[in-house]
Amino acid sequence: MRQLFRQWQELSELKKELTDRNWFPATSGNISIKVSDNPLTFLVTASGRDKTKTTPDDFLLVDQNSKPVLETDLRPSAETLLHTYIYNLTNAACVLHIHTTDNNVITNVYDQEVVLRNQEIIKALNIWEEGASIRIPIIENYAHIPTLGEEFRKHIHEDAGAVLIRNHGITVWGKDGFDTKKRLEAYEFLFQFHIKLLSIKGDVQHGANTYS
Repeated sequence: MRQLFRQWQELSELKKELTDRNWFPATSGNISIKVSDNPLTFLVTASGRDKTKTTPDDFLLVDQNSKPVLETDLRPSAETLLHTYIYNLTNAACVLHIHTTDNNVITNVYDQEVVLRNQEIIKALNIWEEGASIRIPIIENYAHIPTLGEEFRKHIHEDAGAVLIRNHGITVWGKDGFDTKKRLEAYEFLFQFHIKLLSIKGDVQHGANTYS
């Protein structure tokens, strides 16, 4: 119970920080944090709630099948299945999914992936080589969640990572809440930078996968 309370507090703080950045417009997005490994349980945002508000019904505890552990009238966020895949396939302990103008625009500029390079902030992703690059896969936004989940899980390879869904935001995961938030901030910085650069240079063809 103590672990559940600690994780609830941490997830609530993360929600507030992301809300303060206006990263949950119109109740969009979902976040979660692992509570236990065996059996797998994690806290996830309830569906359709205004994330600018703090209430006792912000989160619910779900199991390895994305089902509520306790009887409740709340429904887990629609994309809880994606969180479940991440926790089942990796050692990640936190998942953050947000919709921003920048991460949606990126998925309209690039096709199957976007490759970003030569930015100091890539070090926030624990990549330290000079002139490093990162690849972020882009998948289609299937309305059928099981289909979306099957496509999404093809890109879950490491304990930390990110996947863009076309016109449906980014999902980022990491070893804990701090690490995952740091990664999300780095990705959003990179997206914002490249969109501004594209608007100035204007020489990238739609569907290209790289830009530097």
